[in-house]
Amino acid sequence: MQTRHIMAAVVIGSIASSAHAQSGVTLYGIIDDGIAYVNNIGGAHSVQASTANLYGNRFGLKGAEDLGQGLKAVFALEGGFNGFNGRQGQGSREFGRQAYVGLADTTYGTLTLGRQYDPIVDTVSNFSAQNEWATDYAAHPGDADNLDGDYRINNSVKYVSPTYRGLQLETLYGFSNQASTGGGEGFSNNRAYGVSLSYANGSLNLAAGYLKLDNPNAANNTNGAVSGDFGGTLYVSPQSGAAATSQQVVAAGGTYAIGKATLGAVYTNVKLTYLDQTSLHLDNYEINGQYQLTPALLLGLAYTYTDGKSDMLTGAQHPRFHQAEIGANYFLSRRTAVYLVGAFQQAAGDARSAEIAELDEASSTNRQVLVVAGIKHSF
Repeated sequence: MQTRHIMAAVVIGSIASSAHAQSGVTLYGIIDDGIAYVNNIGGAHSVQASTANLYGNRFGLKGAEDLGQGLKAVFALEGGFNGFNGRQGQGSREFGRQAYVGLADTTYGTLTLGRQYDPIVDTVSNFSAQNEWATDYAAHPGDADNLDGDYRINNSVKYVSPTYRGLQLETLYGFSNQASTGGGEGFSNNRAYGVSLSYANGSLNLAAGYLKLDNPNAANNTNGAVSGDFGGTLYVSPQSGAAATSQQVVAAGGTYAIGKATLGAVYTNVKLTYLDQTSLHLDNYEINGQYQLTPALLLGLAYTYTDGKSDMLTGAQHPRFHQAEIGANYFLSRRTAVYLVGAFQQAAGDARSAEIAELDEASSTNRQVLVVAGIKHSF
């Protein structure tokens, strides 16, 4: 009996070694938990457990198989979770953050199929403070431009070109998975498509992108390109609560490094139209900077101005928001960091109350202050 166990172990080990020689699989993850203080949520102070602040919690597998002559098969399976209660994120999906498979070629680029990030998230979002040091609370109002990656694109095919003289093209199409009607409405009912172009040259990095969603999260097509995790106060009409019939995002940004400092700027334009024929336009203007004071200590400062226009049945409104963040990230090691970030938002124009992104409820006044401290560990 013992001999059979030993022989079985040898055979399994040989198979595993043979498979490993032809491919590589990486198990990885991030857990990020903290405590947040908010001065006004619905008229009251709040101290609460806050998870996935600096980086989204994740547990995943990714890998590649060398097929020869510069061609590889690639895949990723990545799930999100709440670090305080262990529940799955992204609508309780097992692999809600990413799930794709494809081919990568050194000459022709990479083609992948599955649940994936859109081209703006892959490129322009990297220049926003929220994805560097300022936590998710620095996302633009309602994350309507999706720079924080609140939703992914299902049923998607993505192509990323090789880099040529610093330039790289990315395109994506997310199918509705509905049959086309006579007018073509079925085929476009809950579909998505986007494109981005990025450029890198030494200290300079630039990117611009476009994303369009048709009938996102449609009630009569929950198997389309965007469903489940597409939600928020801005995705329904402020007038009647009617669902969004389309969302369009145009984004551009860049960073420039000067010694230990990096300066960044991001612009996004969002247009949402609703079933009740109303619409919402948001222009977000962000500037940010970070400074590597020591090899372990990173300091950051950011400011975003949001200029909105909503065409309501009762007339036009012009909500505006000012938000600033200041923060510090201290790296205890290459994989572990602690952070402290403060955010302040003031509503102006026709906006009656402030509401920092990712909070469950708005302030009872036009001002809101948040301070979050936490720890992030990568493995």
